[in-house]
Amino acid sequence: MNQKRPIAVDLFAGVGGMTLGFEQAGFDVLASVEIDPIHCSIHHYNFPFWTTICTSVTKITANQIRELSKIKNKPIDVVFGGPPCQGFSLMGKRSLEDGRNSLVKHFIRLVIELQPKYFIIENVPGMTIGKHKIFLEEIFNEFAKNNYQVKTDYQNLNAANYGVPQLRERLFLLGAKQGLILPNYPNFVTQYNQQDNLFLPTTPNVKDAIQDLPEVNHYPELNYRDWVIADYGKPSGYVKNLRDLSNVIDDYSYSRIYNKQLLTASLRTKHTQKSIDRFNNTPQGKIEPISRFLKLHPDGFCNTLRAGTPSNRGAHTSPRPIHPFTPRCITVREAARLHSYPDWFRFHVTKWHGFRQIGNSVPPLLAKAIAQEVIKVLEISPIKPMTKYKLENEEILSFNISQAAKYYNVSPDVIGKRTRKKYITYHNVTTNI
Repeated sequence: MNQKRPIAVDLFAGVGGMTLGFEQAGFDVLASVEIDPIHCSIHHYNFPFWTTICTSVTKITANQIRELSKIKNKPIDVVFGGPPCQGFSLMGKRSLEDGRNSLVKHFIRLVIELQPKYFIIENVPGMTIGKHKIFLEEIFNEFAKNNYQVKTDYQNLNAANYGVPQLRERLFLLGAKQGLILPNYPNFVTQYNQQDNLFLPTTPNVKDAIQDLPEVNHYPELNYRDWVIADYGKPSGYVKNLRDLSNVIDDYSYSRIYNKQLLTASLRTKHTQKSIDRFNNTPQGKIEPISRFLKLHPDGFCNTLRAGTPSNRGAHTSPRPIHPFTPRCITVREAARLHSYPDWFRFHVTKWHGFRQIGNSVPPLLAKAIAQEVIKVLEISPIKPMTKYKLENEEILSFNISQAAKYYNVSPDVIGKRTRKKYITYHNVTTNI
C-alpha cells in the first residue's frame, strides 16, 4: 500500500464535523467551503493549517477552490459534504420544488468540475422516502452522465453504531468514478460476547460521555464566560480518547496542543426555580411535560441533537436535553461529548451558536468510519503526522455576524436577517403584509 495522506474537499463544511472525521482517518482536507461567516471563523480556528473558503457553493468554481487552497493541480481523492437538508426533512414540507434542494445540484456540479476519485453526500433519511426517491434517481442519472457511479443500495447510518453515544440517523450516498471500486458502508463497532457467542455493538452511553466533566454550577465564572480552569473526574475509555489521554492507533489527525485542565464551551444557563423543580421531578429517560425536553438516562443514548433555525428563519433554539443528574439543560461541551468531538475542539462562545454548530454537524466518529472505507479502496496506508499545532487566535471564537463578515470580507446579510411579519391597520382591521 502507498503511504501518503490523501486529499479531500469539504463542501457545506459548517464547523467541521466531517472535516475532523476525515482528518482522523488520514485525509488532508485542504479546502472547506462554508457560507456562514461565524461557522467559518470556528472552522478556521480548529483547522488553521488548511483553507476555509467563506462563500456559497453556488458562487464558486473548482478552479477557485484549487487556487485558493494548497490543492492547485494535485488530484483530489474525495469530495464530501451535507447539502442543507430542510427540503428533505421528515419535519419539513418534503417538496421537490423547495429551492434549498438546488444546493444538491451544485454539489454535483463541483464534483464533476473537481473530478475526485470518490464523493460522499450526507443528508437526512427523509431523502429516501416517497416521492424523494425520484430525486435520488435524478442524482444517480446526473452522475452517470458524467462518468460517475453511485452505490444504489444506499443506507441510513445511525451514529450510535459507530462509537457515538447519540441516536442520530443520516443517509450517506457513496460514489466513485466509473471503473473504480465503490467503498463499502462501515461495519458496526463490535465487541465479542463470549457468553452468547455473539458480536454485539459496543457504544459508550451518556454516563461514559459526561461523567468526568466538572459540574458547571460549581464555577460562578461560567455565568459570564464559557471557559474555566477546572478539576476533571475519572474518564471513561471513550473520554480518554476525547481528552487525548490515550494513544488511539487509528487516529491520524494532527495533534493540537491545549491545556487539559481547561473546560470550554460551558456557559451556564439560568433556569427559574419552577424549571429546576420540574427537571428534578422528571425521571431519567423521560420527557419533561412542560418544556418537552428529554431528561437523559445515564445508561442510555442521547436523543438526536438538533440545530434550531438560523436567523432568517426565526432564530429558534432547538430543545436541549436535561442533564441526567443535575436539574439543568446540558452545556455545549456536554453536547460536544455526546457528539464525539474532542475536548480541544472549540465552538462559538454563545450557547445559541454553539448548539447550532453541533446540531448541524456530522459526528466526527461517524464521518471517520466512512472515511476509513474510502481509505481502503484507495489502497492507502495513512501517515501519522508528527506536527503539533497550538490553537490560537481565540478572538474569532466570539465574533458576531458583522465581525465575522468583515473578517472574511463578505456581506453580513449572507445568511439573511431575521424575518418578522409586518402589519397594516385599515378600517380597524389589522392585516399582515
